[in-house]
Amino acid sequence: MATETPSSCTGSSLLQPISEIINLPLDQVNFVVCQLFALVMALWFRLYLHPSKTSTFVRHVVATLLGFYLALFCFGWYSLHFLVQSGLSYSIMIFTGAEHMHKYCFVVALGYLTFCQITRVYVFDYGMYSADFTGPMMVITQKITSLAFEIHDVVSPRGSVGDSHLWTWLSSCRRMPSLLEYLSYNCNFMGILAGPTCSYNDYIAFIEGTAYQLKRFESSSKENGKCKQMDPSPKKDVIHKLCTCAVSLLVYLSVFRICPVERNIEDSFIANTPFHLQVGYLYLSMLATRPKYYFVWTLADAINNAAGFGFNGYNKDGTPRWDLISNLRILDIEFATSFKMFLDNWNIQTALWLKRVCYERCPYNPTAATFLLSAIWHGVYPGYYLTFFTGILMTMAARAIRHNVRQHFLGSASLKLLYDVITWAGTQLAICYTVVPFVLLAVGPSLKFYSSWYFCIHIICIVLMVVLPVKPRHLRAKEPSDTPADSTRDTDSNCSQKRKAS
Repeated sequence: MATETPSSCTGSSLLQPISEIINLPLDQVNFVVCQLFALVMALWFRLYLHPSKTSTFVRHVVATLLGFYLALFCFGWYSLHFLVQSGLSYSIMIFTGAEHMHKYCFVVALGYLTFCQITRVYVFDYGMYSADFTGPMMVITQKITSLAFEIHDVVSPRGSVGDSHLWTWLSSCRRMPSLLEYLSYNCNFMGILAGPTCSYNDYIAFIEGTAYQLKRFESSSKENGKCKQMDPSPKKDVIHKLCTCAVSLLVYLSVFRICPVERNIEDSFIANTPFHLQVGYLYLSMLATRPKYYFVWTLADAINNAAGFGFNGYNKDGTPRWDLISNLRILDIEFATSFKMFLDNWNIQTALWLKRVCYERCPYNPTAATFLLSAIWHGVYPGYYLTFFTGILMTMAARAIRHNVRQHFLGSASLKLLYDVITWAGTQLAICYTVVPFVLLAVGPSLKFYSSWYFCIHIICIVLMVVLPVKPRHLRAKEPSDTPADSTRDTDSNCSQKRKAS
């Protein structure tokens, strides 16, 4: 319903009439309108505040002020938490040595985020799940910790974690950012509402206008000299992403209400529906929830591209790539044939953040630690922890199957096709089964769903982990890992590009 209590929308009520007309919550209407306003401002920012026309100081100031304006409109005075979180972390960076800076920033930023999530959920309104002020804080937490780890790794002699962490040295900060640069990086209008996370150096290169020059240098060895344009236009990519947003929103608004996830736990549905139809409905209901994320993340990517941020070099045919900070690949998600492939293409920048700050640095059980950190970062709803605990079992079982079964289906094209079809169906079922608590949030409904399935997939995963042998970790070091943070092969294009440049 569009009618809300005062506690469920902390921002402006200017758009309340529109909210009532289209029957959507006011906080969601505010969010979409602010993102559309940010899209217009992004075009203006790229054309009229281009680095060739104005100073970096002005670009930082405008980006920051517009960001705080959007935050105030959507979240009211709760947006002051963004300043408090950033200010505390910046103070730690200034007054703490590089050897321990990353640890303190990590604890303070994540701790403050968790404190705000606890008060929002358990003090004010347990069910207020749509647009809320802790959403931007999640992205700010990623930026704060990423920057702190980058500075630590390049300044501290013991900061390096091995050859696999070469990206840190290549993308590390040239100097300590000023307060204005820090606030601009954390709270700029392109990413204040929905992200995505980006490298500090990439953002500074965009503000200073050097990003195109760096990418042109990296692409100078491409064929036929096709990569000579200094300032490629993002027009084509922005239009394509906006069309994707329109389709995603249309699908979500039309299908989600027809196939609500809550029907999976209705007593009448469980009692009167054959199991195979329950499986089919589970897939359709979870499929209907994904376009919401497609819309939000693709629109955020389009806003950054419209501002000129996100250029990632050129394709082989000389066309520009604008996927530097893209957060998903929709076709790869919907046609994923493994748990890893799905996770590699879903919330890409968060997966990279988890890999960099946790998986590569954790000496014991990095997979479990990464899933736990992801649960803590997402919030305090019990459903998150049920989802990520199940995700650990799914990851380990998928790894066991891949190591013991896959090689038997590579002998012919027909066998490979059969394997792909079976693994696609298994992957989609596993994902749907895993994320139901993520949508239901509470313990009771989540356990009711799993009980209606007799915890069968949990049991299957445990049996597979016990029965099927898995190679020791040191033997799997050269293989892609099946964790939500291991997106390096396809998604961390920064790393390969910067190695070429170096």
